[in-house]
Amino acid sequence: MTNLRVGLIGLGAMGRHHARVLRELPGVDLVALADPAGDPHGVAGNLPVLANVEALIEVGLDYAVVAVPTIYHEETALPLAAAGVHTLVEKPIAGDSASGLRIQQGFEQAGLIGAVGHIERFNPALLELRRRIEAGELGEIYQIATRRQGPFPARISDVGVGKDLAVHDIDVTSWLGGSPYASICAQMTLRAGRPHEDMVAITGQLANGIIVNHIVNWLSPMKERTTIVTGERGAFVADTLTSDLTFHANGSIDTEWDVVQSFRGVKEGDVTRYAFAKPEPLKSEHEALRNAINRQPSVIVTMAEGLATLKVAEAAITSATDRMVISL
Repeated sequence: MTNLRVGLIGLGAMGRHHARVLRELPGVDLVALADPAGDPHGVAGNLPVLANVEALIEVGLDYAVVAVPTIYHEETALPLAAAGVHTLVEKPIAGDSASGLRIQQGFEQAGLIGAVGHIERFNPALLELRRRIEAGELGEIYQIATRRQGPFPARISDVGVGKDLAVHDIDVTSWLGGSPYASICAQMTLRAGRPHEDMVAITGQLANGIIVNHIVNWLSPMKERTTIVTGERGAFVADTLTSDLTFHANGSIDTEWDVVQSFRGVKEGDVTRYAFAKPEPLKSEHEALRNAINRQPSVIVTMAEGLATLKVAEAAITSATDRMVISL
């Protein structure tokens, strides 16, 4: 099978990692790079750095990766759709849902594969967690709670923490819970002197009844990436910084006091940390896209899923601004 010809536009903090992985990926040839700002991280090698997406298209591509700032996603992705190029757009799919819908429709109408770079779906800890949930190891799920916080990344200037970071947790929660969001309520604050929010606290519920909580901010000196799924048999704790997964089993409370026998409580049971393979999530993401383009079994994060996630993030910002619960 002939290798797929791939182009990358956007050579910033995320683009440099895409370039590295694409060069290592079997079945793929990185043939073109583009960035109007040049090559700040020196990843081009012997490839010229083209000025724009039109020049990238002229090289002749099977698929492309869009890693430009969020506000430029639409004007970069739609020419690729018009040229018949399968595309991975970094998360979020766009700066707003109207723009995201135009991107999604552009690729659907062209009959192309369009994916969104929600890389946490490929984190080994979360993949293992989802496998165990699907196997019924947790029983009924009661709650999914996430914490994603750390210092402000100077590279982000066009969106706030809701669209840049909370979208990870929104996407993962819906994916793990097997259900879309039904309602959401949020609080946010702006403390860093920027026009966008830098701290968001979100509560809500999925359509299947699972309660959700998300703590997201750019104001913490410590970096934390934690997903906790609590159910009838205990709780899974996934640390996506280290890709570790731990299970805290429910213990049982025994009582001979008739008055409280009807109370069903739990106490701490066994704690197990699992061992499993931990491939790089970005490599797994690209493998999935490559396989999908080659019509091999694969699961990608579709543009429809990326758009649904963005709409929930927008609802959270609206909820915080207008101080109201939003039904989805």
